[in-house]
This record gives sequence, structure tokens and C-alpha cells, in this order.
Amino acid sequence: MSQRRATGDAAGRATIRDVAEHAGVSVASVSRVLSGNYPVSEELRRRVMKVVRDLDYVTNAHARSLAGGGTPTVAILINNVTGAAFAHVAKGVEGAATLRGWLSLVGTTGDDPERELALVNLMRQQGVAAVVLLGGAYDYDEYQLRMARFARSLDAAGSHLVLVGRPPLEGDVPATTVDYDNESGAYAMASHLLSAGHREILVLPGPAELTTAQGRLRGARRAFEAYGAPFDPGMVRHGPYDDEHGHRAVETALREGVTFTAVLAGTDVVAAGAMQALRTAGLRVPDDVSIVGYDDIPLASQLTPQLTTVHVPYEEMGRVALRAVADRREGSGAGRRKGGDGEHLVLGTHVVVRHSVAPPKRRG
Repeated sequence: MSQRRATGDAAGRATIRDVAEHAGVSVASVSRVLSGNYPVSEELRRRVMKVVRDLDYVTNAHARSLAGGGTPTVAILINNVTGAAFAHVAKGVEGAATLRGWLSLVGTTGDDPERELALVNLMRQQGVAAVVLLGGAYDYDEYQLRMARFARSLDAAGSHLVLVGRPPLEGDVPATTVDYDNESGAYAMASHLLSAGHREILVLPGPAELTTAQGRLRGARRAFEAYGAPFDPGMVRHGPYDDEHGHRAVETALREGVTFTAVLAGTDVVAAGAMQALRTAGLRVPDDVSIVGYDDIPLASQLTPQLTTVHVPYEEMGRVALRAVADRREGSGAGRRKGGDGEHLVLGTHVVVRHSVAPPKRRG
């Protein structure tokens, strides 16, 4: 630590030379790792990034430009740019940013928590005004602790972390959360099936490690409890939020002889895959099997039959997220408000009833 003080810049910040010295590599090697424009070995990247984290290094040129003004930039980090639901959030963020004359950039995490954390750190180094993370979080302690540390580092560098569609970080963390009532949406959707008479429901909530899927599964369970109906954990099939999982899960359940009269899908895309598997098996929706989704993306009203689903105000969430960042930056003479508890904003959801649900057929 004393060496950092001796070699840091006048403001006491670590320099790229400090990073190179602590990592035992050249300044050029550090620059290649940080720029991401040159091929480097995985071992070198890990060594340099560990030192970057340990020294809390921020590229000074970007830090100076952030302090001095310029065009604010918001970084939108999304699992997959082809995912319809959070593409609408990104649209909301970008639209609100454009109205304020801000720039937007998009990065993809590829459903990899390590890449997500690395991108957050890279955006911090680039001096963006805010990092907006879209989608469910990974439910394990190390991930949460590292994300909280990055939130504090972003705040110290004059930036801000915004979490969209995921729970807030625990403790006194300077991050804004823009969420929706995920669990209640699943409760309402499951209740809709139960009120139609369904009790044997195949549940496809999503990846087991994602907070989004966990909330949707809790909502479904709570609905079963409210109706006094037994919930069978064996009817839960976890998997990614894509049509292939929906198709595979239904196909496998049918092959195994599992009896179900309805499918509760974690997203509209999963529901579309499940619907295709039912059609291939010669089953009609909703005459033979009812099916519901979650998200209310345009696909839901384009399917045949049109899909009953949960509406989530994704685009509005994006606009709210950007407004929260802008209000924060404009809330003080210094151009930003640092530290303190994060803000938690929750938007409502509601069921959109269409044509994919009917009472279950009588047996025999």
C-alpha cells in the first residue's frame, strides 16, 4: 500500500505503471488487457485484472473527462441482444438517453457471471455515467459481494450502477434498482390456471440459479398454497429462457408419461417452444392443454392461439432507469450524488387474458 502512495498520481490514484509493477508485466501488456483490442493469454488477463481490482484502478484520462463534463455515456449490459424482453428495456434506456443528448452503448454478457463482472469493471474504467445491468442476478454470495464492490467503485469514480429486473444488493450499496413485481405476476398467472380448474401444471420457471426464475417459482407455489392445492416439485423443469427449453421440457414430460393439463412457462419464448412440442404431439391448445407465458412481448399476440401472459412494463423500466441516473447526476452542484443507500423502484405487472387457457378436459 505504501508503494502505491509513492508511485500513484498527485491525487493518490493508482496509475497504469502501478498496475504493471504489481502484476509484474509491462505497461504495454496492461494496456492491451484493458483495451480488449489485442489477443492476450487468459493467465495474463486474470493477473492484470486482479491487480486492477486490488488497486481500484480507474483510467485517469476517463476520470478527468468525467469530472470535467462532456457527453455522458450510459452502458447497457444485457445477456443477449436478441432477447425480446430486455431488448425493450434497452430501447427505453436508449430513448430516454437520446432525449437528454446522452450516448448509449450495449455490451452482451452471454449468460456468464464472470463476463458480466468484467464488463462492469471495464465500463468503470471507461468513465461512463452509468452502468445499467438488465435481467436476473446470479444467486451466490461471491457474485453479490463483488457486484457490491463494483457499485462502490463506480460511485467513487463518479459513475452509478443501475440494476433492472433484479433484486437490490444487500447492505448500504450505492446502486439504483428498477424492478417489477415478479413474484406477484407469477402468483396471478398461476392463480388464473388454478381458477380455471387446473391442478396438474408443468412449471418451467427458468434457470434455477437466476433470481428471476426463483421469484416466479415462489409466486407459483404461493398460488397453489392459496388454493389449497398440493404442489409437486417433480412438475418443475428448470432451463434457459429459450424456445428450445420449452420444446424439450414438454417433449420429455410427454415421453415420460407425465400427466399435465397446463403449462406455466417462465417466458413467452419458452411458451412458444412448449406450444410447438404440444402441436407436434398432436395436442391442441387450449382444448387438450392450456399454456401461459410471462413478459407480454409482441410474440405473445402473434402465436396461434394468442397467448395469455403476464405484462411487464419493460420499456418503461428502461426510461425510469435512465431518469433515475440523470436525476442523481443533476441533484447536486457537483453534478452527482455519491454514497448512501440505493434507491429501489418497483413497477407493477398484470395478467393479459387471451385465448390459450380453457378448463381441463374431464378424465375418461
